[in-house]
Amino acid sequence: MPLLIALLAPLLWGSTYAVVSLYLTDYSPYWVAVWRALPAGLLLLLLHPRLPPLPWGKQFLLAFCNITAFFALLFVAAFRLPGAVAGTLGATLPLVLMLLAWLQDGTRPSLKWLLLGLMGLVGVLLLLNPSANLDPVGVTCALLATLLIGQSSRWMRRWPVNDLLALTAWQLLLGGLMLIPLAWWLAGPMPLPRPASAPGLLWLILLNTALGYWAWLWGLKHHGPEVMGMLALTNPMMAVSLGVLMVGETLDGRQWLGIGVILLSLFLMKLPARPFFKRWQARRASTVQCDKA
Repeated sequence: MPLLIALLAPLLWGSTYAVVSLYLTDYSPYWVAVWRALPAGLLLLLLHPRLPPLPWGKQFLLAFCNITAFFALLFVAAFRLPGAVAGTLGATLPLVLMLLAWLQDGTRPSLKWLLLGLMGLVGVLLLLNPSANLDPVGVTCALLATLLIGQSSRWMRRWPVNDLLALTAWQLLLGGLMLIPLAWWLAGPMPLPRPASAPGLLWLILLNTALGYWAWLWGLKHHGPEVMGMLALTNPMMAVSLGVLMVGETLDGRQWLGIGVILLSLFLMKLPARPFFKRWQARRASTVQCDKA
């Protein structure tokens, strides 16, 4: 059950493409980002009125990295790259988390997690089949967005917070407010949503964003960044699956193989490390100690 709660975040976020394609194609993605974040934050604060659980500086930093800057970079990447390429670059999150832990804490990744991260990335490459049309600015923005999520995930793991609902609410509220001037500058005044778009907006606000971001913070607290990074691989898998079921897309054999590889990497994640991996880690640790001596 706890793993299912953590899975809610990437699975719900994977529905974004299908919902936008069905209900919100006529709107600027920047205003859609505002509508995702700001109402969700206000709703959570109405249900759970609390002051920010972190000092204002840290709270603004998380809101800016997780919501404002992340959405801005993501949309720049979406405009300059094929969607499959952007999704594949986002699937580097497990490897980005390992790299940050190595650079900042000196913690080298275990062989098990490194192989699982690479295996999941291969699955996403098969699933999304990115083209060779790589725009340097778009690639940089997509990788920076992934780096922001990785770094903020480490901060949230490191900073003790018991009230995850308040942390989610204030991140979405502050991040949404900071997105308004950016959306106004890039897309003009805010358009009024039409009644036909109400189902899509309600899904994005209530489930995709309010519940999804709370589940992500819950998963980080209970499972850690490494597990959540691997679970994030289900995001593109869900996006492609809903594209087939709801938008009329089709999958070829290579993409079905990619789904199988992703599921296999998640299954292997739950298995204990084999004696080979344990011996390899012990040998590596003894080598490091000898080098230090």
